Amino acid sequence: MTTILLSISLDSSSIVGAIASLLIGLSLGLIGGGGSILTVPVLVYLFNVDPLQATAYSLFIVGATSAIGAFPKYKEGQVNLKTALIFGAPSIIAVYATRKWVVPAIPTQIGQWGEFVLTKNVLLMLLFALLMVAASFSMISTQKLLGVVEKKSQFFNYPLILIEGAFVGLLTGLVGAGGGFLIIPALVILTGLPMKQAVGTSLLIIAAKSLIGFTGDVTEQAIDWVLLGFVTAMAIVGIMVGNQLSKKIDGNKLKKGFGWFVLVMGLYILIKEGWGAGH
Repeated sequence: MTTILLSISLDSSSIVGAIASLLIGLSLGLIGGGGSILTVPVLVYLFNVDPLQATAYSLFIVGATSAIGAFPKYKEGQVNLKTALIFGAPSIIAVYATRKWVVPAIPTQIGQWGEFVLTKNVLLMLLFALLMVAASFSMISTQKLLGVVEKKSQFFNYPLILIEGAFVGLLTGLVGAGGGFLIIPALVILTGLPMKQAVGTSLLIIAAKSLIGFTGDVTEQAIDWVLLGFVTAMAIVGIMVGNQLSKKIDGNKLKKGFGWFVLVMGLYILIKEGWGAGH
């Protein structure tokens, strides 16, 4: 194990990957969502992990990191357990079912149109890139809106919570992202949580659904626990630092800039994967 970790640390792309893994956790700690959107690209392009396996690894990394990040939020009273249970239940069921049955059912080669070959891996990366673009617009444009729609008393729009929770779980299961950029606005709008509680509660929801979703892959894939542990450890260090910095820095001020970065990354993946599938 030590030899493998040393080889990881000496490889230039893995050094960049380690820094990027820190940024995953740092962004989760600072802005509460969006950081997990970087996990799959980091695994695929910097650690050369197969896209399908990267979505599984991402569930564990994001889940473990979010669980660590949620603990201090809980101690500070910024996690609403009732809301986490109501929103998290349909999300957990959806992500587990997606990883256990839906993803394995997708054929290795879906179709071919001329020179363009749509494989399972290409489909997952294209879906992920589209999710990144959607996440970027959410981070760039909605932060002012969220401050307006917060309510003083909590309420529950149960039908929409059920639909939103299941939808987020489906997306998480398909592409391995935590979906914080969808969960946080949903908690504010559909349950009336204040923003700080929405951020803390979203971390708990992301942790539960991601880790439970990962169990659907453990028996289906061979897991490189050394690499998984390395990236997870770096992300956990990042979220611990991010949690401390969040007490001094307003994460919302950083969200717009991070959103533009995610947009560029999403467009890059769309072009790279789309071009590669056609040649």
